Amino acid sequence: MTERIPAINSEQLQQQARELKFYGLQAHWQEIEQQHYPLLASLLRWESDERQQRSLQRRLNNARLGRFKSLAEFDWQWPEKIDQSAIHALLQLDFLSTASNIILIGGNGVGKSTIAQNLGHQAVLQGHTVLFTTAANMLNDLAAQDGDNALRRRLKHYAHVQLLIIDEIGYLSYSNRHADLLFEIINRRYEQGSTIVTTNRPFGEWNEVFPNAACVVSLIDRLVHHSEVIAIEGASYRMKEAQEQAAERQRKTTKKQAGKKEAAK
Repeated sequence: MTERIPAINSEQLQQQARELKFYGLQAHWQEIEQQHYPLLASLLRWESDERQQRSLQRRLNNARLGRFKSLAEFDWQWPEKIDQSAIHALLQLDFLSTASNIILIGGNGVGKSTIAQNLGHQAVLQGHTVLFTTAANMLNDLAAQDGDNALRRRLKHYAHVQLLIIDEIGYLSYSNRHADLLFEIINRRYEQGSTIVTTNRPFGEWNEVFPNAACVVSLIDRLVHHSEVIAIEGASYRMKEAQEQAAERQRKTTKKQAGKKEAAK
């Protein structure tokens, strides 16, 4: 069956060739167009589609989102408090156009990371550059840089993506040096790029996360100035799943033992 080629005129084809930077093709456009117009249209479309797919795969790899559950599978009934409509609205990614931040606050296992990863994935699909990292990995990476030049390169690595996701602020405490580095990242991204932060601590407790750090107030001020804060309350869903799995294993063990006893009679 012959593939149907969408109607497209010569000017549109030439624009595609320019966008793809096919300089040799452009130089010999007249002779190629006259002799191979249907093939030309297909070749340009195939090349464009392949480049888009490779770009998507590259951005997905660079985002380092890891494995995560789709929001289609998310149990919205489990948290005691969660604004489902607000989270679905965030999937439209309007916050990226205004360089606004998203702060997800809640206890362990309530879905903060899952929501952040889904937002990151949607951003990648829409053509944005994304990077997902835990606070510990990012701050330890920055603190380990040997020399000013190396540090500047790593700061640029985190500061220049269109969407930076910093997971798990609050689970560990950090030195003043780590606090200064986080402030530097947030300050560089301030009104320039969007940041999603997940934390188990309200901002009033961040002085315990960064004890004695002078920049905490300024850090929080820049982070929340253009932001949407979403609080999630409830017990750990991971704990619920672990308990259900343990109960299922116990049920199977009991059934197996009962079968052995019955066979021994």
